[in-house]
Amino acid sequence: MSGTTMKTLDKISIYIPQKKAEQGVLQRLRELGEKKDRSINYMVVEAILHYLEREENKA
Repeated sequence: MSGTTMKTLDKISIYIPQKKAEQGVLQRLRELGEKKDRSINYMVVEAILHYLEREENKA
């Protein structure tokens, strides 16, 4: 990593239920990540942050 230090603070692992897996979730994430030049991890964290913001604003 050219001059950038990455520090992992926490890790999460995501289980994708069979019914959702049948919708091609991982393949779709891979393809979108390639188009956007982003990792699957980056996109999943972004989705979680958007979800949290939306849900927290409902309260």
